Amino acid sequence: MRTTPARTRLSPRLRAAFVALLIAGTSGTAVAATSGTAVAGGSAHAAPSKDTTQFKGVNWADPRDNFADDPVVLSGLSTSDSYARTYAKASRIISAFRANLGANTVRLPINPYTVNGSYWKSYRGVIDAASDKGFKVIVSYWEGTGARKDGFIDDPATFWPMWNTVVKTYKNDKQVYFEPMNEPHGYTDTEWADIAAKWLATYPTVPRDRVFVSGAGYNDHVTSVCADPRLKGTYLSLHHYGFWKDYATYDQWVSDLKERIGDCAGRTVADEFGAPMTTGLDYNNPDASNNYVNYVQAVTDTFRRLKMGSVYWPGLRTDDTYSLQTLTGDPARPWLATTNQSGADRLAWAWGRGKPVQP
Repeated sequence: MRTTPARTRLSPRLRAAFVALLIAGTSGTAVAATSGTAVAGGSAHAAPSKDTTQFKGVNWADPRDNFADDPVVLSGLSTSDSYARTYAKASRIISAFRANLGANTVRLPINPYTVNGSYWKSYRGVIDAASDKGFKVIVSYWEGTGARKDGFIDDPATFWPMWNTVVKTYKNDKQVYFEPMNEPHGYTDTEWADIAAKWLATYPTVPRDRVFVSGAGYNDHVTSVCADPRLKGTYLSLHHYGFWKDYATYDQWVSDLKERIGDCAGRTVADEFGAPMTTGLDYNNPDASNNYVNYVQAVTDTFRRLKMGSVYWPGLRTDDTYSLQTLTGDPARPWLATTNQSGADRLAWAWGRGKPVQP
């Protein structure tokens, strides 16, 4: 999630050199198709063969918003935790996501510091615990912070070894899904599609239906990646937030969301969307004057109507007003409490349960 979108850009010449380096990669694997994504009339859009409602999830985040120049440490965990302790804590938190919200999916961050270093042995306990609980696990790469928080992959020399390790570890675990990058807004639509195609070509043994290709920009539209034939068969991930507008009506939010999806709902999962949950807003009652109430009601209705999966941001993040859960009890044996029942109700509605908003 980005509360203040960064707009730092490399010069066109430097960006072109950087993208060429990234696509060349460290393995020497060639992209299996020419670059470029232009498709006349959208003819390469894969006809949706199924909906994505099997993904009913939440993000579990580092208190720093997952942007870090060291290992990501999820809320409630510690780098001093062993694998066994991490597994035990994660098992309880995953169980709480299911008990409190009815979730079956969790999205988790990675970065090279987490995977390529000593913390990976412990961090695997989170992924393993979620998988063992029957959760679908979406593993996504986050860039660093500070000057590195620019929408570009920080360093190809550490990015590819990171994914080599993650894919080798989890390619045979059908519960684990791979999202090559979160919010690749530094790249043009075509550059990002080239990188996603490179990822698929580098890991051909990973089934396409276990890959989430982020929408271009801030994951804010999936139409361009949906139109690229090289990415056929993958899921597409969309981000959508109420703070992107100062105010919009319910109908305007519905239109905004649909425009970003195009005719690609059958492949798309909204793996980030969220609104304030600790400020007392009631999302079960219409309030045309409140932008966030309009937004939450519009997007959850639309996800349900379009049969789209959704992964709320965040299910758990310490000190985040958007967090739908908060840690309770003994830190060694954590459990969760719901911060806004009306928000949980709208999430349940998006996932095919519960009741609609009553006018």
